[in-house]
Amino acid sequence: MTKSKIGTLEAIALILSIVVTHTILSLPREVTVNTKSAAIINLIFVSILAIIISYIIVKLLKNFAGSDIIDISEVLGGKVLKNIIGTIFIAYFLVTTSILLRNFAESLRIIHYPMTNIIFILFLFIIALCSANRLAFNASLKTNLLIIPFVLVSMVFLFFANMNKFIPERIFPIFGDGLINTFVLGIGNLSSFAGIAFLYFLPPYLKNPEKLNKIAIISTAISAIYLILCVSTLLFMFSFFITTNEITPLYNATRYIEFGNFFQRLESAFLLIWTLAFACYISIVTKFCMSIFQKLTNIETKKPLIDIFGLLILGIALFPKDYSISSNFETKVYPYLVLGIVFFLGLSILILANLQRRKQRKSS
Repeated sequence: MTKSKIGTLEAIALILSIVVTHTILSLPREVTVNTKSAAIINLIFVSILAIIISYIIVKLLKNFAGSDIIDISEVLGGKVLKNIIGTIFIAYFLVTTSILLRNFAESLRIIHYPMTNIIFILFLFIIALCSANRLAFNASLKTNLLIIPFVLVSMVFLFFANMNKFIPERIFPIFGDGLINTFVLGIGNLSSFAGIAFLYFLPPYLKNPEKLNKIAIISTAISAIYLILCVSTLLFMFSFFITTNEITPLYNATRYIEFGNFFQRLESAFLLIWTLAFACYISIVTKFCMSIFQKLTNIETKKPLIDIFGLLILGIALFPKDYSISSNFETKVYPYLVLGIVFFLGLSILILANLQRRKQRKSS
C-alpha cells in the first residue's frame, strides 16, 4: 500500500482535530460538571499527565521505527493479535465518530433547521465525507490544516470577547468538591486528549519521523491551552451549565459577543467554521479506518471501501432513537472508551512489545 506522507504541521492539526470536534459539542460542559469550580486546576493537572503519556508513547514507538500499532501488534502476537487490535481501533473510530456526528447534526437541526429530518443533515455530511475520500490521502489533512487555526483563533476570540461578562469568583472554592475529586476522580478528564490516538498510527506516514516527539508535545500542549480557554469561558459565564444539559454550550457563549451595532450575531460565523472542522474530522478518521482495514486484508485499493464506510457511519449515527441516547453515549460511554482503548490498550501493547524485544536482545 502506497502511503502519502504527512508534514509536521499537518500531523499536529490532525491530533488537534479530535479535541476540537469534541469541544464543539459537550466536552467543556462535562469537565465543568465533573470538577465544578476546580475545572481549570484539574485541566492543568491532566494536561501534564497527557504530555507525559504522549512522551512515553513516542519513546516506545521509537524502538519500532516506521511501524504503527497494528504492525507492532503483529510483532507481539502474530496475525491474530494484529487483526484483533486493528478491528478494535476501526470499531472505536467508527462508533465514536458516528455518535459525535449524530450529536453535531442534532445541534445544527435544533439551532437552524428544526423542521428538517435528521437523516438529511447526516446525509450531507456523508456525501462530503465520500467526496473528500476520493481525493488524495492528504487532501483532507491539508484542508484540516487550514481550518484548525481558524477554530483555535475563534475560541481565543470567544474568550477575550466575553471577558467583560466573566465572574471570576466562580473559580471558588478553588479545589471544587475536594482534592480527591479534583486530582483522583478527575483523572477521568484525561479522555479530553483523545487525539493522542493518532500518535499510534502516524510513524509510517510522517515525512520526518524523527519529529514525532515534537508533534506529540506541541499538539498536546496546544490542546491543553485550547481546553482551558473553552472551560474557562463556560465556568466564568454560565454557572447553570453545571446542572443543565445545554446543546453545544459554547455556541450559547457566541451569542453574547457584541461590538457596537455592526458586529452582532456572530454565532453563524462560528458555526460555519465548526461545521467545516467537523467535516474534515470525519473525513480524516474514515481515511485512517480504511487504511487500517487495507492493512488487515491486504486489498490493493481503498476505492470500494469509501461508500461502504460512509454508509456504516450513517447507519451507526442513525442507530440511537433520539438525541438523549446519543448524548448519553458521548458523555457517559465515550470517556471510558478513550481511557480503555487509547490509553490502556494502546500503551499496554507498546509496553509488552518493548519488553518482548528487550528479552529477545538479551537472549541473543
